[in-house]
Amino acid sequence: MYVVTGGAGFIGSNIVAALEKRGDEKIAVIDRLRDGDKWKNLAKRELCDIVHPDDTLDFLEDNSTNIKAVFHMGAISATTEKNVDLIIENNFQLSLDLWKWCTAHQTRFIYASSAATYGDGENGFDDDIAIDVLAKLQPLNPYGWSKHLFDRRVARMTSAGDAHPPQWAGLKFFNVYGPNEYHKGPMRSVVNKLYPDAVAGKEAQLFKSHHPDYSDGGQMRDFIYVDDCVDVMMWLLDNEKISGLFNVGTGKSRSFRDLTIAVFEALGKKPKIKFIPTPVEIRDKYQYFTQANTLNLRKAGYKKEFTELEDGIRSYVNGFLANDDPYR
Repeated sequence: MYVVTGGAGFIGSNIVAALEKRGDEKIAVIDRLRDGDKWKNLAKRELCDIVHPDDTLDFLEDNSTNIKAVFHMGAISATTEKNVDLIIENNFQLSLDLWKWCTAHQTRFIYASSAATYGDGENGFDDDIAIDVLAKLQPLNPYGWSKHLFDRRVARMTSAGDAHPPQWAGLKFFNVYGPNEYHKGPMRSVVNKLYPDAVAGKEAQLFKSHHPDYSDGGQMRDFIYVDDCVDVMMWLLDNEKISGLFNVGTGKSRSFRDLTIAVFEALGKKPKIKFIPTPVEIRDKYQYFTQANTLNLRKAGYKKEFTELEDGIRSYVNGFLANDDPYR
């Protein structure tokens, strides 16, 4: 059995689809479905169980002899969440509990970290797990800090030679876009947010730059298609001797203007862009540039090329967003 926490979420449900396609194990999802359409992310999947997060450790214990790997994607991912106690409970403490459980039961453990751990990027985007290097990073919000806190704990434990899962991998996802993100509200990718206006022929709205080194719409991100993120995890599943902290980005930064043009072109439309002020409440914490250093992942043996931005957007727009059923 494979267990996917946050399995009804964006990246989690795409992992579930990939695991089902492999067809070699049962799949259990741990997540909250609540009263929206999140359940549709799993509607096409065959699952052996759906577990409420409050029952996570009991479920794992009851099935301890059957679980081959835990994919831990469950988290409070809103960068605007202000209840830090809740963030720590979900993003740090649960991660630590799962690490300890996987260690005790010698179960493989792959977890989601985030590029938000890099803060404003002043100290670079190198996925170095050295304790002193991690100590220099300064996340800009509680979400990023909670992910960074767990990465640092893992670094401390592994450096000290403490017992650990037989395989472990922390994945610092950069700006992920793709199918099954529809429930994420304001945390959806910019591709998803722009699509309704683009298909209607309206102006797409992008933030103005408030930084002298970047033009309006020239803010840069490492945008990565969700299929590439999942492929990295399936590769880890096939290479159980590989452990570590890895960036999961394309290694190529692109502008929001590039992204917007790609959305319009995928629809066969002429781009229309309007620039609006960046909200004051996030202006001083806004990242103007992110770009994954993928050297560690390549050194570990991952050879597949990442999807070009225009190709990924074309796949997402025409293969999902433009369809009556946009779910994977």
